[in-house]
Amino acid sequence: MGLLTVTDTTLPNQEETVTESTEFEKNQKRYKELIASFPHEKGWRPKNPLIQYGGHWLMQPRIEGCMYAQEFFQARPTDLLLCSYPKTGTTWLKALTFAISNRSRFNDSTNPLLKRNPHELVPYIEIEFAFFPNVDALKDKENTLFATHLPHGLLPESVARSGCKMVYIWRDPKDTFISMWIFYQKQKTHDGPLNSLEESFDMFCRGLSSNGPYLDHVLTYWKAYQENPDQILFLKYEKMRADPLLYVKRLAEFMGYGFTAEEEKEGIVDKVVNLCSFDTLKNLESNQGEKNMENRPSSFANSAFFRKGEIGDWQNYLTPEMAARIDGLMVEKLKGSGLLEW
Repeated sequence: MGLLTVTDTTLPNQEETVTESTEFEKNQKRYKELIASFPHEKGWRPKNPLIQYGGHWLMQPRIEGCMYAQEFFQARPTDLLLCSYPKTGTTWLKALTFAISNRSRFNDSTNPLLKRNPHELVPYIEIEFAFFPNVDALKDKENTLFATHLPHGLLPESVARSGCKMVYIWRDPKDTFISMWIFYQKQKTHDGPLNSLEESFDMFCRGLSSNGPYLDHVLTYWKAYQENPDQILFLKYEKMRADPLLYVKRLAEFMGYGFTAEEEKEGIVDKVVNLCSFDTLKNLESNQGEKNMENRPSSFANSAFFRKGEIGDWQNYLTPEMAARIDGLMVEKLKGSGLLEW
């Protein structure tokens, strides 16, 4: 994630230079001064420290974006906020919600998902909203889909005030860790090498990972879901993969875009599932090779968001002892919450 560059417009006679700065940049100095006082720890890349903010570990640009969103993002009652920890099914969830809510606007050949990465169509409130306010999805007043990796406790107050709905997706922490570690290996621009799998794994278990601790992140939304199940839809990646048709219909109903009996008869649900499937999206030209997002700079090629999408791939990377450590942490952290049995 990079900052918006300051735009310099030089007059033809070059006697005067006019500098335009974004609203975010005007607040950035204040954010940086605050962040400098927060606890810092070595990150998965030693030169990219993790910084503790609100009980969670974030990288500095993400905290700056979070602070800006907390001050200026104004959620509307009609908005839908897609919430997740990184690498838990976010890309799939963005594609599904976009396809569901826009199915009457596009046909099989004109859907933007066929040419654009899902992340271009559903903006993050702590990334695009803060750093790239001119992306198409933000300029489109009809767009009601937004996303965030922020823990529930760091969401802007306007989210609670608006009463807008939220969808949260989570995943087995073992697959989440492996997906994150391999994803960061594909980062094009960075400040030095990535830690070894073993060192990164130890940090992940100790809660030292971007947007971590992971299980605390899950719990903040689980508790919010239990308190207000009408406002939050809580999903598990593995369950959705096992029965996508059921969960796509459930997701559409929650969003207020339920499928009619006629649509189901015509196979519209199946079309949404197929359009948003891992294989379909991965094999699109826009998500191949080194193709990049069109609406903003990114440290990752579009293809980096589509690796395997499999359940249980952690078995190819983690030792039995490592798996047992995460499973033990999961039982310890989630016991009594009801989430282990859910």
